Amino acid sequence: MLENESRRHRDFIGYEYKEVSAEPGQISFLIDGYENFGWEVDENAVQYGNDRYPEKTGAPHQRKIMLRLKRNRKIVNKMELTRLQRNFEACVAEIKNLEKEKTSRPGIQALSVGIIGTAFMAGSTFAVTADPPLILLCIILAVPGFLGWIFPFFLYKWGVRKQTEKMNPLIEAKYDEIYEICEKGNKLLN
Repeated sequence: MLENESRRHRDFIGYEYKEVSAEPGQISFLIDGYENFGWEVDENAVQYGNDRYPEKTGAPHQRKIMLRLKRNRKIVNKMELTRLQRNFEACVAEIKNLEKEKTSRPGIQALSVGIIGTAFMAGSTFAVTADPPLILLCIILAVPGFLGWIFPFFLYKWGVRKQTEKMNPLIEAKYDEIYEICEKGNKLLN
């Protein structure tokens, strides 16, 4: 009975809704960020168990979680909060791209060296299967071929370390920018 009366006396609030897909490690960060723009987690959303789904790239180990948010439609300073929110979302996307860049360039370099090593191994195989087998040419081509198969692992590890050193200051600067944007949004809410 008391619960019914409290529902009747509550003022009407019209909400707008937003869904954000994110990796599990980002959920707390995103909730904290969106709260500064008037959003709150929507506890009323029905959970179907399909909140986790593989990313469209097909990588089964990368799971996404659907974050459902709501905010008052008649929130004060809505236009400015929306502008700040877009800046926040752009910074989050830039951080994601910078994180990917840590491994993409070293991956491409390592893959290229591996392909070149494979080409040398193919040449070595053709040399040994020639009508008169060219054993000396086979050995000469096999050495860079094996190196081209072994070296990419170390090249990748070294490249990731270098890219991480290069990208971390840029990522930290983006986080600082995000915190300033969230602080501005929070001041507009109060």
